[in-house]
Order: sequence, then C-alpha cells, then structure tokens
Amino acid sequence: MPHTLADDPPGTPPHAAAPRPHTEHAAPQAGPHPAPEAPRRTAPAPAGGCAAPEPAAHPPVTFAEALRQALRLRGLPLQRVCDRLAAHGVRISPATLSHWQRGRSLPERPQSLRAVRTLEEILAVPHDHLVGLLQPHRPRGRARAQGQDVTASRRVFAPGSEVERALGDAFADFNRDIAPLSVHEAVFLGEDRCVRHLSVTQVLRAICDGPDRLTLVHQVDEGVSPDVDFTVGCGTLGAVRVDEPLRCVVADILLGRRLSRGETAVVRYDVSFPSGPLPSTFYERRTRTNLREYLLHVSFAPAATPASCHKYYRRRTDAPREQVARLVVDASRTAHLYPGKCTPGVHGMSWAWPPHPGDAD
Repeated sequence: MPHTLADDPPGTPPHAAAPRPHTEHAAPQAGPHPAPEAPRRTAPAPAGGCAAPEPAAHPPVTFAEALRQALRLRGLPLQRVCDRLAAHGVRISPATLSHWQRGRSLPERPQSLRAVRTLEEILAVPHDHLVGLLQPHRPRGRARAQGQDVTASRRVFAPGSEVERALGDAFADFNRDIAPLSVHEAVFLGEDRCVRHLSVTQVLRAICDGPDRLTLVHQVDEGVSPDVDFTVGCGTLGAVRVDEPLRCVVADILLGRRLSRGETAVVRYDVSFPSGPLPSTFYERRTRTNLREYLLHVSFAPAATPASCHKYYRRRTDAPREQVARLVVDASRTAHLYPGKCTPGVHGMSWAWPPHPGDAD
C-alpha cells in the first residue's frame, strides 16, 4: 500500500488538537497518505524558428512566457543575446536571462528595465511586447512575489490527480501565497506493517502579503478510512474535509495571523492513521518548489522490519520512478531520505516486506 502527501504551507501560532470539522482548501501529499506541494510558477514555452514572432493562438500572458517565445522564435543563444545587449551598452549575464525566461526572477532595477527595452529591438518584437508585461499594475521583483500560479502545480500533479479532484476549484490557488523552505517528517509503521503515525514540521515563507493558513491533502492506503486524527502543535486546526471515494483528507492549519511577504512561520502537526487490510509499501512527498532541506525518517516496529528499502524520485505524479537507490535500515530499524537537492517533483521511499512465517511460497 502507498502513502502520499501534498502541500506548500504556512505556520507559527498556538497549539491545537482536534479531529475534523468541514471543508476548505487543500495541499500536501506524501507516500501512503499525503501529497504536497507540493508550491506554482512559470508558464509553457514556445517553439523555435527565426525572424519576428508571429501571433500565437494563445498569446503569452507572463513576461517569462513572452521572453521564452521571443528567444525561441529568434533562434539566438543566450550568450549571443548578451553580446548584442553589451553592444548597446547594457550588460546582463546569461544566467540572469535564463532566470527571467524561467520566471525565477523579474527585471526590476533601472538597468534591467533598460535591458528589456533593448531586448525588444534585438528580438524584433513589437514595442512594449515585453515591457508591457512589467507595468506597475503587475508586481515586480522576484516572480514568486506575485504568488505561485497553477502551472507549478501542473508540473507535479498530473491532470485529474487525486489532489486536484479533492481540492476542486481551490486547486488553482493551492497554497499559492506561501511556500515551504524545509520539511522534516517522521513516519512510523506498526506491527501490522501499516503506516500508523506521521509527524511533520515545516518552515514556511510568505511569497506575498496575506497568507494565513497552510492547506494539506493526505491520501491514505486502500481500504483505510481517511477519517484520520490530526493534532496540531504549531498552528491551529481549521476546516477538515474527508473525501472517501478519493481516500483523501483535506485540512487547513491556521497560522493565527496574516503573514507579510518574506515572513517565515513554523507549522507542526501529527496524523494518526487506522490499520489497513494491506501493508504499506511506500511513502512520498510531492513538492512544487525547491526545498532548502527535506528529511524523511521512517521507523519500523520490531516485528515489521522490511527486507529492503529504496529511495526514488518522480518528475510528476504519473511519471515512472528514477534515481532509485538502496537505503540502509539501521540498527534502530529506521531508514531516512535526505536529498542533497530537493527539487520540484515527487520524493519517496519504498520498502519490500519479507514473507510472514507460515506464508505459502
């Protein structure tokens, strides 16, 4: 059986412990129960060619998308674009251009805005084609300050994923104003070989002014009721909604106040799960943003030590596992996953059980 967790949270108020009220938004996913995350940014990219861009069926709506499209249509490498900018007296590095076209940052300083105006000439796009997407009515600075858009979620969650269906229309705004910086989670498997307890601590940062909650989406194993028990140590448990057909529970953790842009908060919560008819075989977290730190620590009961344990990564919820590597189960019957880089996608741990004594071959 699996377990999955998805989210991108907020944090820091009083404590609370309670089961579940009624609905609202949702967020995380990990292995056998939850799904994250995973956190929403840039848009699709255009096609290659040369000469001035032709009108697109779907005109670019973000600066990053418009710049990507213009660069592809013009067919110029970033270094050559930088050389042409330098010839106009504007010095911009290829790395900066790369960040702009990926939506990781936006031009803000006078020198950068001048570069954008010059780019319109070099890339042979209409006047204001790029600059018009940076007008005062659009937030400037780092792109994340605008809140994450749904494309970041689409990169991790396949169309029609359980998380999207559980959230419904709220999926478009799934934790869009807040993102996790670090996630530490401890998973405990009982003698029945099922995930029985999950303890999560997250450090969150507000992407813009206003976020006051973290939405979580946990998906449980087949045959297990999603009517689980939440205990919140940092934050306050808000609305909780159970979706039996999807085996999902959607919960809000309230921060107790609205965060200002750049402000951080801590959320800590525990989830207890009932036993299931089949053993759990993996746990994973889905994240839409780069995490500074991610630790998954799985503990096995004395009578439930796995035969083997592996870590893996998936680019999207419907993608195959890759970067599979064996993990050591130590003398304390624990295994952990601590990636050097925790990039957007699905990070998980799987394990295989030895046959029970008396099982038929």
